[in-house]
Amino acid sequence: MLNVHNLSITFGGEYLFEGVSFKLNPGDRVGLIGKNGAGKSTMLKVLSGEMAPDEGALATDKEVRIGFLKQDIDFEQGCTVLEEAYKAFEAIKALEARMDEINNALAQRTDYESEAYHDLMVELSDNTHQYEVLGGYSYQGDTEKVLQGLGFKREDFDKRTDTFSGGWRMRIELAKLLLQNNDVLLLDEPTNHLDIESIIWLEDFLKSYPGAVVIVSHDKMFLDNVTNRTIEISLGKIYDYRKPYSEYLELRNEMRELQLNAQKNQEKQIQQTEKLIEKFRAKASKASMAQSLIKKLERTERIEVDEEDNAVMNVRFPVSVRPGKVVIEAEGVSKAYGEKQVLKGIDLLVERESKVAFVGQNGQGKTTLAKIIVGELSHGGKLNLGHNVQIGYFAQNQAEYLDGEKTVLDTMLDAANDGNRVKVRDMLGSFLFRGEEVDKKVKVLSGGERNRLALCKMLLEPFNVLVMDEPTNHLDIKSKNVLKEALNEFEGTLLLVSHDRDFLQGLTNRVYEFRDGDIREYLGDINYYLDERKAADFRQIEKGDHPKKAKQQKEEAPEKLSYEEQKKLKSLKNKVSKAESRMVQLEKQIKARDKELAENYDKLAQDADFFQKYEKLKKELEEVTEEWFLLNEELGGSI
Repeated sequence: MLNVHNLSITFGGEYLFEGVSFKLNPGDRVGLIGKNGAGKSTMLKVLSGEMAPDEGALATDKEVRIGFLKQDIDFEQGCTVLEEAYKAFEAIKALEARMDEINNALAQRTDYESEAYHDLMVELSDNTHQYEVLGGYSYQGDTEKVLQGLGFKREDFDKRTDTFSGGWRMRIELAKLLLQNNDVLLLDEPTNHLDIESIIWLEDFLKSYPGAVVIVSHDKMFLDNVTNRTIEISLGKIYDYRKPYSEYLELRNEMRELQLNAQKNQEKQIQQTEKLIEKFRAKASKASMAQSLIKKLERTERIEVDEEDNAVMNVRFPVSVRPGKVVIEAEGVSKAYGEKQVLKGIDLLVERESKVAFVGQNGQGKTTLAKIIVGELSHGGKLNLGHNVQIGYFAQNQAEYLDGEKTVLDTMLDAANDGNRVKVRDMLGSFLFRGEEVDKKVKVLSGGERNRLALCKMLLEPFNVLVMDEPTNHLDIKSKNVLKEALNEFEGTLLLVSHDRDFLQGLTNRVYEFRDGDIREYLGDINYYLDERKAADFRQIEKGDHPKKAKQQKEEAPEKLSYEEQKKLKSLKNKVSKAESRMVQLEKQIKARDKELAENYDKLAQDADFFQKYEKLKKELEEVTEEWFLLNEELGGSI
């Protein structure tokens, strides 16, 4: 279908990748992975024919059609959503126009027996047959199904595309590609602007896609659910295995271990041979044997171990000053966009050092509330920030605020102050912008590199409350893990908008679900939230929620409490949550002491200090457990 042979691309005299070869076959669903800047988007441009390689060749079967979804999309102004989507059917639309012309001509003619009339009838018959073969009688229904699958409602179909955000316009472009029946689909970060429901639909679509699909994505779950092959670009080479992402990682590690062991064994043999050569060389009678061993050594093909690119960001989010106990307090917050009411009377209390996740479908108000909190949007109701609160904000489209004409270094220097300007180069280095890379213009950076720069720039301002809206978009998987670790160590307050379950796991201790203009609080981490929703992940939640069920839950919901009662209830819930966290910590510490005692009993039996601390931990656990029990009784009474 598509054959890549000995492909090389250079930038600034250096190879981005060199001598790359692989073949795409029907049914291949390839996850194209690698670090930000490794060349994934460049590879897609080369495969699409948009960019010519410096060396090597691409060969395709005759009439192979390739569809390419890019990260940056340009739209013609003035088209409706349906009109733009129908552009996927150029041949059908051309036939429609010609058939209309013929029908109009036939309606005006009365020379039914003439040759010209007969020719028009023959042409109409041929066009009608071709129209049917191309799917002319079903393309409108197919278009509506795909648009609805990607999250559009029927009332959106006649709206102009320029009234939608970049993320929604990307969905229209994706719909066009999916409708074109291309033989090869090239998708660059297709899930970045999709909510969970749309991701589920896209997964199901791609699983049954008959052609070849190449996907650049940093969504581990999406890759595992869709792909059957992984190609990694690393340090200019590719590693190609017929496994989805997680299985590929395991296999790759196993292969590298085998290479390391084989290399060690070979090194031992080489060292032994070299000793024999030295030994035989000193004796005239053994000189020929020494020469034979030297030639054998020269012919030996040295085993190489695949290089690993282990360079990662070094991120730390320092807390500026210690704020008051309550950092955010919202009462009756509402927000509407025209006639669409997004938030209705939201009450929210966030205490110092809380780690909060905002979850829910797109359009339910997560980003809206985040923007209200940071002061970017007007709203109804009251929202107060606590004493000494300093907010750091990472917007979903943060990288778009960067000036493409500035260099990486100038972007930082222009945002720095006298106190931190001298640290700019060190900060950039910790975000993997080193040496000449700081002189690159922002416009030539990959999406992930721009996100890294935006994160680095954010650290120039002091904060103790961090609000982040989809911070993992465009970040490679290693960078996501580093960011997660940094957020885990952040000692301030965190509000995180995300639909990435892997990223959220173990990161937050409170979840707010946004639905139908309201929010619902879950006092636990993302796994607790999923357990409460009786679902393995967000995908089951989206599949399991039906309007009838939602209506029933609404009817069964208790009467809304007053604001003072809600504050009291939340205070109790906070205490329960803190007690639970402390119980978990104490149980871990006691378990560690038990293990230590089992392994070193003879030594520790004489250590009075060890047993004193051991008993103190046990006593504290009893006290916290009793406190937790009493709080739960009180909480039950309040409810």
